[in-house]
Amino acid sequence: MTQQFTIETDGPVATLTLDRAEKRNALALPFWEDFPAAIEELDKSGDIRAIVIAANGPLFCAGIDLSAFAGVAGDRSKLGAAAPLDFIEKVGRMQRTFTVLEEARVPVIAAVHGKCLGAGVDMVTACDIRLATKDAAFSVYEIHIGMTADVGTFPRLLNHLPEGLVRELAYTGREMGAEEALRYGLVNHVHETREDVISAVQDMARDIATKAPMAVHGCKRAITYSRDHKTKEALDYIGLWNASMLNPSELMAAAASKQSGQPGQFVKLPQKTRLDEAGS
Repeated sequence: MTQQFTIETDGPVATLTLDRAEKRNALALPFWEDFPAAIEELDKSGDIRAIVIAANGPLFCAGIDLSAFAGVAGDRSKLGAAAPLDFIEKVGRMQRTFTVLEEARVPVIAAVHGKCLGAGVDMVTACDIRLATKDAAFSVYEIHIGMTADVGTFPRLLNHLPEGLVRELAYTGREMGAEEALRYGLVNHVHETREDVISAVQDMARDIATKAPMAVHGCKRAITYSRDHKTKEALDYIGLWNASMLNPSELMAAAASKQSGQPGQFVKLPQKTRLDEAGS
């Protein structure tokens, strides 16, 4: 496992913690391969019902490690006319690193403390929910190093913030503090300390984990689909989803859990396996 993050599981909740504090949790080249592989591994088990993203050290993430740029850009003199295609393919793989958070079957919740810069913004905006400390600050930092953010900042920020504000943040690179982020809806709640925000995120994740996994997954799929489609299309989608996925036994299990106060006996998400492993 990479040295850039650690993973701990507590029952149905998995916590991935950025663990490169000495480098301000900057995302070096191995991260862009290891992170999506780790998220997909957690998601495919069927036992994990929520994923938490947190960080050690004085800040959440300083963005991409500048040493990684050389690996992405490559030696253009050797590639010649193929250099732009090579770059586009590498950026596509980096974009995929955070798209896996949206595509995960379970909710992903970010606990942001301190500064969250550049690629850190790309990461947390791909999560389902964000909580932050009162000293948190978000910055589309790429403008400060003379580049246009390209790993997911703009399409995802526009899902959360007004266009004019996104443009301001992108053109100036200024930091948006926690209270402003809360006011505009980028974060759901603000807490005093790193320990407080991680505790709050863990509580939320454990609460989600008590709900029917198939229903939570359906909510995630329907919300994402509704965000990206027109109302009529979204209504048709959720109708078809429930027509094919809704099972009376899950409703009965939820009702029994609510009445007894005991954990619901729900069907878990199916384990993801290779096609040639099916039935083995």
